[in-house]
Amino acid sequence: MQDLFEIIIEGFQTLTLNKMRTGLAILGIVIGIGSVITLISLGQGSQKSIENQIQSLGSNLLTISPSRQNSGGVMGQSGGVTSLVLADAKAIEEKFSNTLVNKVSPEYSNRSQVVASRNNSNVSVIGVYPTYAEIRKVTMDKGVFISDRDVSSMTKVAVLGPTTATDLFGETNPIGKTIKVGNQTLKVIGVTVSKGGSGFNNPDDMIYVPLTTAQKQIFGRDNLTSIAVEAKTKEVMVQAQDEIGYLLLNQHKLNSPTDADFTIMSQNDLLNTVSQVTGTLTALLGGIAAISLLVGGIGIMNIMLVTVTERTREIGLRKALGAKKKTIITQFLIESILLTFIGGVIGMIFGITVSFLISKVMNLAYVISLSSIALAMGVSSLIGIIFGLYPARKAANLQPIEALRYE
Repeated sequence: MQDLFEIIIEGFQTLTLNKMRTGLAILGIVIGIGSVITLISLGQGSQKSIENQIQSLGSNLLTISPSRQNSGGVMGQSGGVTSLVLADAKAIEEKFSNTLVNKVSPEYSNRSQVVASRNNSNVSVIGVYPTYAEIRKVTMDKGVFISDRDVSSMTKVAVLGPTTATDLFGETNPIGKTIKVGNQTLKVIGVTVSKGGSGFNNPDDMIYVPLTTAQKQIFGRDNLTSIAVEAKTKEVMVQAQDEIGYLLLNQHKLNSPTDADFTIMSQNDLLNTVSQVTGTLTALLGGIAAISLLVGGIGIMNIMLVTVTERTREIGLRKALGAKKKTIITQFLIESILLTFIGGVIGMIFGITVSFLISKVMNLAYVISLSSIALAMGVSSLIGIIFGLYPARKAANLQPIEALRYE
């Protein structure tokens, strides 16, 4: 133990003799470890943010969408078919409202250019019933949401997401002001609370209007783009999914699930799909980052080989004085491991810091996986052993006479 401690102290002293070379060797490991931790953290943070966004859309949620007929069963292939209508939503509510279902929300959504004074934006406009807010967990920051009277009277009113409100009106309170959607002028009656999100279906960048207004006045359509259903409990979600599927087959006069022209997705289906995709992406990012660790390891091996060459006479003298082969190998291995360990610690701090900063800038969930840190540090130590072993064995195999003659 005493000898090992002395070798470690001597290793530190040797590494400090050429600070520039040591610093460059450590830098390769720092970049490798930092990259692995940062990219895995960002991958897991993205997954967490998407999962939170899906869960914020509502609990015990089933989403029914139109699809093309195929041989894929009730869970058919999603497509641009107009197979869902308001009668389907009403049939689900009438059949299951006292048993499997709490609420049903028929929906029609499409994108449209929206103009307010001199500002304009291309926004997702969604026609809804009042139940949409209850199922999708939409809360109001200002004003009120769409009411039953708005739907029955085909009122020209709109509720804005907070991002849309800012894009169209800046910091001005939009309540009572008007916007133009297509060729229709709508009065703003509310602004929703931010849910946080990004991308094409960002819930903060939407305009909600009465379903009848969207279908008849803005887009001129009779079909629905989706039906959201809130199951009574999590325990009955699978049963509700199956029962609703067979009800819609009957509604559409289809004989077999293989003929289904709709899909029914649960939150668990969405979460599982997201987990698989983001998990694969995270693994890919981690693999790419691991390449820099390999490069760092090769750099350490090159530096250790140069060190062996420079210290050939020293090695010969040690062996002539009785130093064992095992001692020489241990000495050079310790120096290699010290390089990777120091680089690993600095890289870990660097990776955690960069992950935190990027997650804040990109508004992602901040996730640091202890397993990724342990893996990165473990791989770092392993690299020190693997890439330090060859130079160490080369040093230990030098013949004392030849080593002492080396110039």
